[in-house]
Amino acid sequence: MIKTIPGTTMAYSEKVKTEAFSLISPILTATGGLTLSQLSKLTGLGGSTIQNWIKRGWVVNIPGKKYYEVQLIRILLINMLRGTMQLENIAILMNYINGKVEDTSDDIIPDIDLYNIFCSIICELDEKRIFESDGIRATIKEIIKKNDSYVKEQEQILENTLFIMTLAYQSSMIKNQMEQEYERLDINKYKI
Repeated sequence: MIKTIPGTTMAYSEKVKTEAFSLISPILTATGGLTLSQLSKLTGLGGSTIQNWIKRGWVVNIPGKKYYEVQLIRILLINMLRGTMQLENIAILMNYINGKVEDTSDDIIPDIDLYNIFCSIICELDEKRIFESDGIRATIKEIIKKNDSYVKEQEQILENTLFIMTLAYQSSMIKNQMEQEYERLDINKYKI
């Protein structure tokens, strides 16, 4: 069961199923951009982690002390995948689908649409309790078909990328559940 808006610490809302980022964007509007501490609270990430991702070129660097939509969305996507994927592989996957981080002209899909579609997929799979490959792929195809603005070769890239992202996200959720269950065991006397 999804408890937070994916990639954030904010409580889950049914609106995540269709327009996840619309739940977050009012915060950006109200604040005129997020400070590093606000972004840390929103994502649950340390400030040094966020700054490292920007320094490494995984998130676009905009001069100033505020973080805006373009940075936030990429940070949310990376945050959703980092539980089981290596950060370098996440960066490569993001480049595969959307090219260079600072150049949106080479994007197959805007990051905001990628985030919203990814959240829709996660919600649909969670609701239907789908964890097997064929069901995941069918759900991805179904959700992508609702937006037919991608040419065929781009659609296949998008499907493959979303499939990998979904597997990483589901694996991370299962890993977190395993760790929580492990912590509940009374095993202190068995430690080596």
